[in-house]
Amino acid sequence: MEALHAFLLAVIQGLTEFLPISSSAHLVLLPIIMHWQDQGLVMDVAAHLGSLLAVMVYFRDDLRSITGRESASAGQESGERNLAWLLLWATLPILVVAFVFHTHVEQYSRNAIVIAWASIGFALLLWLADWRGSHTRGTRQLTTLDAVLVGLAQALALIPGASRSGVTMTAAMWLGLKRSEAARFSFLLAIPTILATSLYGGYQVWQDASVIRWSFGLGVFACSAGVTYLCIHWFIKFVNRIGILPFVIYRILLGGVLLLAYG
Repeated sequence: MEALHAFLLAVIQGLTEFLPISSSAHLVLLPIIMHWQDQGLVMDVAAHLGSLLAVMVYFRDDLRSITGRESASAGQESGERNLAWLLLWATLPILVVAFVFHTHVEQYSRNAIVIAWASIGFALLLWLADWRGSHTRGTRQLTTLDAVLVGLAQALALIPGASRSGVTMTAAMWLGLKRSEAARFSFLLAIPTILATSLYGGYQVWQDASVIRWSFGLGVFACSAGVTYLCIHWFIKFVNRIGILPFVIYRILLGGVLLLAYG
């Protein structure tokens, strides 16, 4: 694996993990487009751990409140405890679906045509949710049923090209959340999801007993963390202003190019 490959892998992971454009699709497409050997599971895990660190640092105040490590009024404490339960309920569906269907997911995860159609189809759903959603609710107004529905949508992110942040924001906006609130809930939901994914990936790496190039792995981790942090900050700051349409257009163009190239 070349240094340029490792650098691009980290930057792409950082840019795409929390934008609604599918990080898994871009990580799969990078070696295909550049005619490089697949980067392998070790580098994927390192890149995702970098994104996990970034989102935990960015939302550190939220995490302190959720875990009860920060003093708060009775009303705020109740709200944060409720948010913790909502995140738990929203995480369960993808864990169950991944456990049952992980073999099928891995079988089709490197298919450029699947990525293309998923990118286009879920982009249109994202646009519809942004257009038709009321954008009036906040995360504190979510119910357990709302959280489960967002979680079921997140399970669709196992389809390569669907985008985890994209499908969760789509569901959240259909339920009436504001764009920034939908993004916040989606990003907080990423923490247990990426953690579970990384633990499973780490287990696979340990089982494989392959040689790990620590210098590349640490470099990918650090670069992914830095780019992810900046991307989260930028997206939350400007999403209400720029809307979702630019990301929808990008995904449709990406899907179209893939269909022309590999269809």
